[in-house]
Amino acid sequence: MLSDVREQLGRALFHRVAGPEGPARRARIHGSPGPRWFGPERPIRTVHGDASMFVGGLSALLLQSLHPLAMAAVAEHSGYRGDPWGRLQRTSTFLAVTTYGTAADAQRAVDRVRGIHQRVRGTTAGGAPYHAADPHLLGWVHASETDSFLRAHERYGARPLDAAGYDGYVADTARIAEALGVADPPRDRRELAERLAAYRPELRVTAEARAAARFLLLRPPVPLAARPFYGVLAANAVSLLPSWARALLRLPRVPLVEDITVRPAGLALTRTIRWAMNPPPPPPPD
Repeated sequence: MLSDVREQLGRALFHRVAGPEGPARRARIHGSPGPRWFGPERPIRTVHGDASMFVGGLSALLLQSLHPLAMAAVAEHSGYRGDPWGRLQRTSTFLAVTTYGTAADAQRAVDRVRGIHQRVRGTTAGGAPYHAADPHLLGWVHASETDSFLRAHERYGARPLDAAGYDGYVADTARIAEALGVADPPRDRRELAERLAAYRPELRVTAEARAAARFLLLRPPVPLAARPFYGVLAANAVSLLPSWARALLRLPRVPLVEDITVRPAGLALTRTIRWAMNPPPPPPPD
């Protein structure tokens, strides 16, 4: 039965993204009474609740890797190779709690992350010091993530927002960024573009960044049966990157192939994910 396939696929995807405690966490996040940072009308709820986040999240990881200090911190402290699904589940839980959870739970999630950031420090292979709590470094992670999620939703979202809506999304994410310690985060799309441009002189491809790209694009931690679907996800994540980022990563653009095959396949994949993870409500009782 098609409904059984839908249920099994949705359950498998949710388990991967949210982990074994996902259902209980989801019930708490959405069901706990109390004020929220963002009301149901806010753009952040629309963007973060869409299947386009699968593409945007992978694209964000590739883009973030271009800052040598951020990449060194990830390579040395995140354990993304040894426990990639655990890292994904922790990230998705943080996004869910801060987007949909109560204000108290959102603040507790932010406090936990800030505590982790305080402990993450070291030096790059070239001897440059880094500290994950550095507001400037946090600003890069925030700007690159926000831009990637926005780009993904604009291209693959079920209901793309208008210009004012995407400005509102950037303003919403600034609320979380400030709580994490980012100084003066961008508040609209123009400021976001300016902020990304300001970071460009600091960006380059390190050995750690190349290793991360190989891991994410060529050696993903997924079963062989799922590799073709992950390949579609990865190709669309790459196509979402700004042209300058692709050039740094040496990921060339092939316009005809991307326009005719990659993007349509990405749209089909995100529709399938959306179909599986957002089943229709049960019919009303007689």
